[in-house]
Amino acid sequence: MPHRAAAAALGPLRILLVEDSPEDAELMSGQLLDAGFDARFERVDEREAMADALAQFQPDIVLSDLTMPGFSGYDALAMVQAYAPATPFIFVSGTIGEDQAVQALQQGAADYILKHHPVRLPSAVERAVRLARSEADRDRAERELLRSQRLDMLAMLAAGLSHDLRNVLQPLLIVPDLLNARSEDPKIRRLGEVISECGRRGHEMADSMLQFVRGARANREHVQLTELFRAVKLLLQGSLPRGVEFEIEAPGESLGIDVNYTELQQTLLNLALNAIQAMPNGGTVRLLARAEQHEGQEFICIEVADTGVGMDAQTQAKLFTPFFTTKSAGTGLGLISCKRIVESYGGSIAVRSAPGAGTTFEVRLPLSPDVLPEEPGEVIADGRGRRVLVVDGDVTRLTLLVNAFSGQGYAPVQAPDGAYALRMLDAGMPDLVVLDTDISLLPAGPLMRALAEVGYEGPVIALESPAQPLNRATLPVGTVLHVLAKPVEMRSLLLTAGRALESGGG
Repeated sequence: MPHRAAAAALGPLRILLVEDSPEDAELMSGQLLDAGFDARFERVDEREAMADALAQFQPDIVLSDLTMPGFSGYDALAMVQAYAPATPFIFVSGTIGEDQAVQALQQGAADYILKHHPVRLPSAVERAVRLARSEADRDRAERELLRSQRLDMLAMLAAGLSHDLRNVLQPLLIVPDLLNARSEDPKIRRLGEVISECGRRGHEMADSMLQFVRGARANREHVQLTELFRAVKLLLQGSLPRGVEFEIEAPGESLGIDVNYTELQQTLLNLALNAIQAMPNGGTVRLLARAEQHEGQEFICIEVADTGVGMDAQTQAKLFTPFFTTKSAGTGLGLISCKRIVESYGGSIAVRSAPGAGTTFEVRLPLSPDVLPEEPGEVIADGRGRRVLVVDGDVTRLTLLVNAFSGQGYAPVQAPDGAYALRMLDAGMPDLVVLDTDISLLPAGPLMRALAEVGYEGPVIALESPAQPLNRATLPVGTVLHVLAKPVEMRSLLLTAGRALESGGG
């Protein structure tokens, strides 16, 4: 018999007795209570009652007789294995023989006890419950380890994909300036603006993906909700199936908030797409916003509501669990991503739903103050034929950078790596060096030291990758360094080049 403290340490137990004899059930109950168990008991002796008990009573352990009129212990064991396979099962019988005992253990029973020798019952119950709990703890630990490994893999994939996407999208930030320099056609200029905006948003999406797995904060801007709602509706037009309507209630031009535009847009798109998929037979999705005040603090409440199939309470409780999804092809990361984005701004996300009554997601964000109008933009200076050495291993970006500097009146010279850049010095020393920090064959740091050794004293603009920051400690003393984070907008690069040359006397 277990020590009373060991039995009590298990805490409250729910014990299901599958027994046709009320007297035998009372004897087992009394023996376990006398041994120190804190237990509640329920007795059943037929299939229907046992099915109800497994669903409603949810026992921690099942003690079952072997033979009963119209219902056997093996039937009870099969039901437990089907409905609650983690629940330990012990046979307590007066008729069990050696062959039957072996068969019971082979079929999944934790133990067997003879009714005429019940002294071992408390120890068997204590051991079975403890082993079942240890197994459950181990399963939870393994699931958590697997989830952690999957998240680590996602972080690695996101880091690599973010880097590659920034390189692919970089031309979208350079081409618009080239178009504007070569055409006064307003349609061409408008096309350039669209390309630039797509490039900027694409880069922000790649950065948001990386920030999600790293937990970093994204840059904020003042976002007008009316403009954002219209953009979300426009992006969803091609995703609306027949019979689904998407409605927005414009919150007014004055309602805005300081967030990262791309993150909030992706959050609303995710919620809206979920709403669309929840209406297989058609319906309406509504997007609206309003100002609220709670405990003296002002919030913006954004609602995404649908008239779809809705969800039960059990599904709602798991919505924000990583990798939980109700879709056959879902990843289970969409809503947890939305939740982390919203909470990063000090906000909250909640859901109201019921089966057949649709679903409403509420996103609450702290209200932002009005922002001051922007100052007039700085004028880009003419290059006046000054020599610029551009070093970049990406052929497409290198060509675009050279064309941009050439179009602005500079005399650019291109090099695909550091070793080639040094050979280009034979034709004359540059006034400015623009180099990417990811170059190979004499990387950025050694190249800058080599430039200093051959007498270059002019400014250097380093195009720095967030994943591979430049080690400033390795640079030669006196380096006039200007750092621009990639992705680089051409206007920002040309303005920096002009300022660097003016301050450096070039």
